[in-house]
Order: sequence, then C-alpha cells, then structure tokens
Amino acid sequence: MSRYNGEQVLVVPREAFEVVGAFNGVRLNPQDYLNAFLKPGVAHFMDRELAEQSPQFKQIIAYAIFCHEGRVLAYSRTTKGNETRLHDKWSLGIGGHINPIDGLAENLSTYLAGVEREIREEITFSGDAQQQLYAVINDDTNEVGSVHLGIVHRFDLDSEEVRANEKALANLGFRDLEELAGPLYGKLETWSAICVDALQQN
Repeated sequence: MSRYNGEQVLVVPREAFEVVGAFNGVRLNPQDYLNAFLKPGVAHFMDRELAEQSPQFKQIIAYAIFCHEGRVLAYSRTTKGNETRLHDKWSLGIGGHINPIDGLAENLSTYLAGVEREIREEITFSGDAQQQLYAVINDDTNEVGSVHLGIVHRFDLDSEEVRANEKALANLGFRDLEELAGPLYGKLETWSAICVDALQQN
C-alpha cells in the first residue's frame, strides 16, 4: 500500500519548467511560471507515490513565508511530519501540495485555493496580511528538490500572533534575519536557506 494513501498531487512536466527557464536557486518572476503551468495540457494531478520517484515531473508546492516588522516566521520540523527527509530541519515555509479537493488542475483558482487550505491546516494568525507572489525555488541537487518546485508567497503580517495547528511544527516564532543567516543557517532546509538569501538581497 502507498505510504501516501493514494494522494493525488499537482504536477507539471519538467519540459514545461525548462521552457520557461530551468534553474537552481531562486527566480523572482513566479507569475511567468504559473502562467505557463496552469493551462490545459500542462498541469495535471498524479499519484504522489509515483511522482516522488519521477524527476521528469515537478510537484508544485505552495511555500508561504510570513514576515512581521523585519522578522521571519520559522519553525523546526519534528518527526511527526510526513516528509521523513526533512525531519529535524528548520523551515520558513508553510504550505504543501495542491490536491484535487482544491479544484481543476489547470485553474489559477485551484492553485490559490490550495495555498489557502495548506496555510489554514498548518497555522492560525491574527490581524491583516498583505500577500505578494514572491519567487520560484528549485533545487535539483538533492532527492527532495529534484521532484518539487516551490512557488513562494510572502505574507507581511501586522501582528506577531501566530500559532501552530500541527505538532510537526515546533519552536514556531519570528526570528531576525541575522539569526537565520547566522546560527540557524546550517540547520535550514535547502528551500528555506534559499529564501533567507533572497530576503537579505531584497
């Protein structure tokens, strides 16, 4: 039996990624990638068990980061999380896969519904949030990154009242960029380290 219980996830062919512009690291033109992916014949749902073993596809991951007065929300991943390859790492990202429950594969509204659902599942925050589509992250140098592509959403909050809804998110709190780029940098998962680098430059 699949360890993902038959979960279906949104994917795009690697060729579609290469047409827009393949890279390792970060790009700050995420709308170009979404425009290319979210149309008939490109984005589709696929069994996650198969997708995790198929580098010829990229699983689209909504990756939201939260900022408040110059600090960034971070947490450590416990062993209660589903992705064993990321246990004991620190992360900035809240989010995950887009699933059929969110709607039709090729629709932007489906993608945005998935972003909202993933955030609601993982954290609760108070006050207002200003959202911007921030970046695309790719890292083909490791097993996890080779089958995933992150779409980064930045939320600037007017309150630091945030709490975790899942036990897999430990030590949740806002941290200075100096700490994330310093003492914690070596403990960050790859995508979060890439985000820290981008935040320092922008």
